[in-house]
Amino acid sequence: MLEKLPEAVGHLLRDRRAGLDKLVFNRSGLRTGQGLLQIGSLAFADHAPLPARYTADGEGLSPPLHWSGIPEGAASLALIVEDADAPTGEPLVHAIVVDLTAADESLSEGALSSAGHEGQHMHEGRNSYLRSGWLPPDPPPGHGEHRYAFQLFALGAGEAFKGTPGRDDVLKAVEERGLASGMVIGTYTRPDGTIKAGAPQVAVAPDL
Repeated sequence: MLEKLPEAVGHLLRDRRAGLDKLVFNRSGLRTGQGLLQIGSLAFADHAPLPARYTADGEGLSPPLHWSGIPEGAASLALIVEDADAPTGEPLVHAIVVDLTAADESLSEGALSSAGHEGQHMHEGRNSYLRSGWLPPDPPPGHGEHRYAFQLFALGAGEAFKGTPGRDDVLKAVEERGLASGMVIGTYTRPDGTIKAGAPQVAVAPDL
């Protein structure tokens, strides 16, 4: 429950971060130039701050996304959102959505389910809190800026995702039948000493 860490602990862990190199985007073997998707958002620019509306300090809705450049032969799309700066061994998974159709070009605001919000009933995977849906950014106070990577993958035909897939399932599918990838990063920094009242106190399983 990283968002519950005392501010002093956040400062002590300031240099401990999972790292961009551990994102699925950078571990999958797909690289820019081998199949590039363009992904962005009307709510934030690449490497710019996420509005509080999409975090645990606001409404906690998932942000809108749009994309283009889906290659011929793509059977479906998969989205995974990871926090590259979580003070854990692997990035913290904030959302997984699979079985998006190749014809899809966007996700609207609040498309993913979240606390108090049903979403659009898509095939969602499990985040690092072992729940499906959108886990709003909730970094430890005092830990500094966190980078949230919205990673989209075009997948060729293959075995369907079953149940509530996790990070390893997405990575395996991308390694086996990934055709193209794209990423946009939004940042968020929790003001020191600020924790939203009522934030969920649940255990973290960052290696899923």
